[in-house]
Amino acid sequence: MTNYDEIDFSPIQALTEGEVITHARVRDITLPSGKVLALITLDNGRDHTRPNTLGPATMTALGETLDALTARAAAGEIQAVGITGKQYILAAGADLSDITKVGSKANAKLVAQLGHKVFGKLSTLGVPSFTFVNGLALGGGLEIALNSHYRTVDASAAAIALPEVFLGIIPGWGGAYLLPNLIGIENALEVVISNPLKQNRMLKPQQAYDLGIFDAIFPAATFLESSLRWADGVLSGSTKVERKNQPGKIERTVKWPVAIKMARGMLESRIGTVPRSPYVALDLLDKARSGTKEEGFAREDEALADLVTGDQFAASMYAFDLVQKRAKRPVGAPDKALAKKVTKVGIIGAGLMASQFALLFVRKLRVPVLITDLDQARVDKGVAYIHDEIGKLEAKGRLDADTANQLRALVTGTTDKSLYADCDFVIEAVFEEVGVKQAVFGEIEQIVAEDAILATNTSSLSVAEIGSKLAHPERLVGFHFFNPVAVMPLIEIVKTDATTDAALSTAFVVARGLGKNAVLTADAPGFVVNRLLAKVMGEAARAVYEGTPVADVEKAFAPLGLPMGPFQLIDLVGWKVAAHVQDTMVHAFPDRFYANENFHALAELPEVVEKDKGGRVTGFTKAAQKALSGVGSSPASADTILRRVQDGLAQEIKLMLDEGVVPEVEDIDLCLILGAGWPFIDGGASPYLDREGASERVFGDTFHHPPIRGIGG
Repeated sequence: MTNYDEIDFSPIQALTEGEVITHARVRDITLPSGKVLALITLDNGRDHTRPNTLGPATMTALGETLDALTARAAAGEIQAVGITGKQYILAAGADLSDITKVGSKANAKLVAQLGHKVFGKLSTLGVPSFTFVNGLALGGGLEIALNSHYRTVDASAAAIALPEVFLGIIPGWGGAYLLPNLIGIENALEVVISNPLKQNRMLKPQQAYDLGIFDAIFPAATFLESSLRWADGVLSGSTKVERKNQPGKIERTVKWPVAIKMARGMLESRIGTVPRSPYVALDLLDKARSGTKEEGFAREDEALADLVTGDQFAASMYAFDLVQKRAKRPVGAPDKALAKKVTKVGIIGAGLMASQFALLFVRKLRVPVLITDLDQARVDKGVAYIHDEIGKLEAKGRLDADTANQLRALVTGTTDKSLYADCDFVIEAVFEEVGVKQAVFGEIEQIVAEDAILATNTSSLSVAEIGSKLAHPERLVGFHFFNPVAVMPLIEIVKTDATTDAALSTAFVVARGLGKNAVLTADAPGFVVNRLLAKVMGEAARAVYEGTPVADVEKAFAPLGLPMGPFQLIDLVGWKVAAHVQDTMVHAFPDRFYANENFHALAELPEVVEKDKGGRVTGFTKAAQKALSGVGSSPASADTILRRVQDGLAQEIKLMLDEGVVPEVEDIDLCLILGAGWPFIDGGASPYLDREGASERVFGDTFHHPPIRGIGG
């Protein structure tokens, strides 16, 4: 058994340099019964935009505070200890920027052990401990609560979560052992593994309370007062704490192993076996059903040390930094003061994509939105879809009745193009063909004001060519969404040689208003995401048409760690769209991209692929097999396919940087993460290609200097 008091933590003192310390301020509160509760308030001295974090200096100081309170409890001066946070925040977890500087596996283990040493004191104070979660509680912040005897939560808290698996690590300060023993294995699997893998989904306070993480939930207005009164009731025995979700003997012996087995199968079918942290977390949750807390904590120490020093965590932190910092300050975006104020939006088209645009614009910008199409029937269908989707949001409680009615009233549809006259921002969602887009913009340009911004949602066509027949091509900008529009967080903003800073600035401000992250790209075929996905799809198609079974091709791509295989991806974006993008890329770069007439033949079929229960592609349908022509009889090996796609991506990314499609390789990785779901554990594409040697093979260097790697043993 680990004796944390005997461990020398001095080797990680270097990590405290530059740490924003979260102080543990103590005040005594006399409860209504006369008992005294020592209340610790965690506060780093900054406002709520800079959450409390838990670095080594913070943890050491908190440990000293808890030691002093243990002595006071022994002397009878206090009858309980409580912890809460500054306004809106308990704690956002460990300071991950510190963890990346640990320098060795031994030091990483010390970080894990320091957390267990300090948080473990919460259960050995000699008096009951309470955590009053008054706001954001992520990772180590939630583990403070889990290590306490009792927990309450503010009903307005921003988010509750253990997001570690999302970042390539595991809850390592007690969460992996304590949570399943508090709320049962199925609930713990949801919080520790499933939610992080669903784009880092967080829990709302009521959800966390319903799962059994908290013993009581109180409204914000009286949260601390109510929590203290509740704690007094617990101390006096008048308030009974029931934990209905705590696992009993039957769950531990029967339900637990079954749930673990099912979760493992789900993970393998959904994410493959490349990501390490979900499986390490699964093993920890499995072993938490028996043994002591000390044994559980020791397992967390080893697991965290191993993962923190690995390649996947290094890549995850690189990706996390891109999403948290670079995405919020887009490189190349003009001064937002140049942006035109958007008071009305026009959308050319009323099909599914146009309707999704309209729904997003009206929900986020709360301005009038106009949709038009060739006939009233299409317009009516589009408006009905939007109204229906607003109704669904209202039914789910995400919109109140008044807001829902206001949004419906803001959406209008017509065949009368003259109503575009007062639109400030007009975006097209018409067929992906240059002539069609030129025609609709040519018509609209005659109607809108001279300073109205025109935006094209083209996925791969030249924006300059689309605008070549406009009288004012300088106001045209590429504004490329990804499907599904409501979910995918990226917009590629495409600048031509003619685009003005005012048009560009407006596009960036609108993207931010829509809650999207925008990346500036040059007007190059496929821009960023589709250019690289076309490389992936093309190599998959090449292998199949050489004679490789579809299922074997999907497996060959598994080491990339993508959220879905190439044919599953093609099936999602649509075979016609995929065929069009491949044609565009082959036309632009015939020596580097692969297309095949079979793409178009398959695009005419209602169903092209067969899938298993997990959605993974297992092969072509009989109709698809029949439609294929000229398929070879020389299947490629998995190694050959993977090498082709790795080297092809490395070559294409290097060329894109040389051509100035984006300023830096970080922008390419950001686009892939936000627009294609490229995994954090790869860091996008470039760190992965460096690690796999593809960069060296293709151009004799690496994208990053030094390459982004874990620190190892």
